[in-house]
Amino acid sequence: MSFAMVSILKFRIRARLFAARFLMDRSGIAATEFAVIVPIMLVLFFGTVEFSSGVAVDRKVTLTARTLSDLTSQFLASPATMADSDLINIFTASTSILYPYTPVPTKAQLSEIYVDSNKIATIKWSKAGVVSSASSPATLATSTRAAGNIVTTLVPVALLVPQTYLIFSEVSYLYTPTIGYVMAKSGVNLSDVEFTRPRQGTCVLYNNVPLGCPLT
Repeated sequence: MSFAMVSILKFRIRARLFAARFLMDRSGIAATEFAVIVPIMLVLFFGTVEFSSGVAVDRKVTLTARTLSDLTSQFLASPATMADSDLINIFTASTSILYPYTPVPTKAQLSEIYVDSNKIATIKWSKAGVVSSASSPATLATSTRAAGNIVTTLVPVALLVPQTYLIFSEVSYLYTPTIGYVMAKSGVNLSDVEFTRPRQGTCVLYNNVPLGCPLT
């Protein structure tokens, strides 16, 4: 066997040994796997946290809507008419349910609806509440609904009882996630509504509206 052939044979053997050692080498594989998996795990972790917080806020929005409607429907004063100060207290107490989340992104409205003998539902009075900070009481604002607006399509058919009144609450909350790339950066609007009937009389008067409503 010539010297050249021996050299070629040795080269092939060394190449095969090098390839075998390269294929068997596992140093750094854990770091590579960690680098690949960590971004996915972080997205899953923050996604779970944000989704859980969103569900918690959504539940509180539902409770806020129920409380707004319930407190208003139970109102009884002497004389039996609700004033602005009473509405402020109701809005403030109801939005405090959102704690420990900030109530500032909350939009809340209260309305009284009258269903006439033809089952046409009409707004009698409506007012909105605004919260500027968690430590300050709510303030009243103009509602998006006005007296005289027909809202028959908003009322469940089972509640369209002729010549009856309903207290209608609407609450929406802009939930903004901490980690923008997990959920929508602009936030997710959570909302709910609630209907209750006046508990202490036929209707709930607000600044003597509706006129001519029997209280008992």
